[in-house]
Amino acid sequence: MQRSILTVSVQRFGAPGAARGLVEEHDLVAVEEPLQIRVGGRDLALTMRTPGHDAELAAGFLFTEGLVRGPDQIAEIRCEPNIAMVSLRPGVKVDLDGAERNFYVTSSCGVCGKASIDALTAVGCASLSRDMPKVDESVIRALPTKLREAQAVFNRTGGLHASALFTADGELVLLQEDVGRHNALDKLIGRALLDGQLPLRSHVLMVSGRTSFELLQKAVMAGIPVLAAVGAPSSLAVKLARRFGLTLIGFLRDDRFNSYSEPSRIRRKRSHI
Repeated sequence: MQRSILTVSVQRFGAPGAARGLVEEHDLVAVEEPLQIRVGGRDLALTMRTPGHDAELAAGFLFTEGLVRGPDQIAEIRCEPNIAMVSLRPGVKVDLDGAERNFYVTSSCGVCGKASIDALTAVGCASLSRDMPKVDESVIRALPTKLREAQAVFNRTGGLHASALFTADGELVLLQEDVGRHNALDKLIGRALLDGQLPLRSHVLMVSGRTSFELLQKAVMAGIPVLAAVGAPSSLAVKLARRFGLTLIGFLRDDRFNSYSEPSRIRRKRSHI
């Protein structure tokens, strides 16, 4: 079984009470290793990820890149150390020869196979219902604390991104962690895909860090109507959210947040005068 955490020796400078402020200790770091995703025996993509949930990562990647439309198109995902081998159902065809499918994905940013917002429409992404779900402002403000409390590996290493799926009432449904924010989201969407739960039209997605175009792309592909993040969105992420009617929340703290699109889903507490 591959490990997600590794113990390493460190020299800690400025340690109180230590001779000359230096002490030798052990520290925990998040593991980062390559995963080769193969489809029908052919290499498709290489991503640097935290080992674990590799089948979900491969399934989520194939779905969010528009290569498969549902779990019924996947016959099997077999995982070996640093390799995920996907077998498709008979008759299912994917374009592995297209130049735009020459993927190399890094743990920091990811390379998106979609060249533009219009391409999402071309693969069947429709605008989200702007009426549902309704989410209380207090529920949104509570998400960062719930995310931190659920991040088991981050709490031990401080080195992972997370994607968490909540109900509109703030109940945690699923959380995935990875050194790459896009991998964490692919693992989450991949699990939902394999469980037959897509699209996730009644859920709220909470992510650590900032929100980029590729994270918005994956959320739109999965039909997620609300995406909240502790960091800032990019300009293209805002444009994509407004194009497809997704509620995009940034700079989320326990006491405040910004809504960049579709604030109508946010239910404010009425003041009593």
